[in-house]
Order: sequence, then structure tokens, then C-alpha cells
Amino acid sequence: MLKPILIGALLMMGGTGSSLAASVSKTYSYFSVGGSTLSEIERELDRRGPQIAATGKRHPGATTLEFTSKLTFARENGSCRIANADISVKASVKLPRWKRPNRADQGTRLIWDTLASDIKRHEESHIGIAKNHARQLEASLERLGQFPSCRAAQASAQAVSTRALAQHDADQARFDRIEGRNFEDRIITLLKYRLQRMEAANGK
Repeated sequence: MLKPILIGALLMMGGTGSSLAASVSKTYSYFSVGGSTLSEIERELDRRGPQIAATGKRHPGATTLEFTSKLTFARENGSCRIANADISVKASVKLPRWKRPNRADQGTRLIWDTLASDIKRHEESHIGIAKNHARQLEASLERLGQFPSCRAAQASAQAVSTRALAQHDADQARFDRIEGRNFEDRIITLLKYRLQRMEAANGK
């Protein structure tokens, strides 16, 4: 689940340069959940999961994304253009970690492993969406062309960035809606796949 995005900007005046692909840095933190049954684990996730400020609800995982832009401007023949746009994404991911008790049965353990893997995949997908948008924003900024002044170039870059980040937010929200609708079918499919692999391994 996506938390609100923080946007920072570092503007530089300088010469030409080639664009770098959007960079992403990731950090992970964990919160502990207990319980030996699925219902107990669910209650723990509802109680201990990260709270999303926008909704006030708790979720089994969360990703906070911070976009930072570094723009280099070039003056040429009385005009100014964006010579290089470098958009970086800082992602902070929070995931659950189950304090697995000895009394938890094999079925509960299998379901937890499947669920935990899907939660991590979901949060990593948010990062992938952000990186794609950062790359697109870099390209859009570098295609802006010539402006009568660097101040005008900066203002245009800000407008483009605002629109791009609004589209990013919309795409992240759409991803969450799709994932939410498909959750049960996805988990059942994953469980069947894991069971098949276990049966195949035991049959060897």
C-alpha cells in the first residue's frame, strides 16, 4: 500500500551532461506479528501493521516513496534548456515478520509463507511503478527544449513534474485496487502452486 509521496528538488546551473537512468535506493524495516492460527495472525496484522495516513487504516505492508530531482541547465545563445534531468527514488518498505510458534501447524505455516511472499512482491511492485515513472519524467524533462530564461525552464519543469507525479499517484492507486480485487484468487493460485511443488519434491 502506497503512503503519501514526498517530493524534493535540487536545481543546479551548469553545462551539458547525459541523462542517467532513474536510480532507486531501498531500505527495509519489519514489524513482528504473533499467533499460531490464521485468525490470530490476521488480528496481529490488523493491530500491528503500518498505518496509512491517508486512510487511517492499517495494512500488512507499506512503502513510502520520496522523489528527488536534480536538474542541470545549459545557457545557449541567450536561451536556456534542461541539459540533464536525474530523478532518484528513495523507497522505505515495511514488512511483517512472523514470530512462528512451535504449535503452528503445517497448513498455517504454508499459508503464511505464501502470504508474506505476496506482500513483499506487492510492495516491490510499487517501487517498480515509481522507477518507471521516474524514467519517464527524466525523458519528458529533457525533451522540453529551449526557453528564454532558465527561470522559465525551471517553471516548465515544475509543471511537468507536478503532472507526472499526479499520474504516478493515480497509477499506484489503480494498482492497489486491482491487487485488492484479485487478492483471494491470487493467494489460492499461489497456494496450489506451492502444494504442487511440495508434492513433487516429496515424490522424488
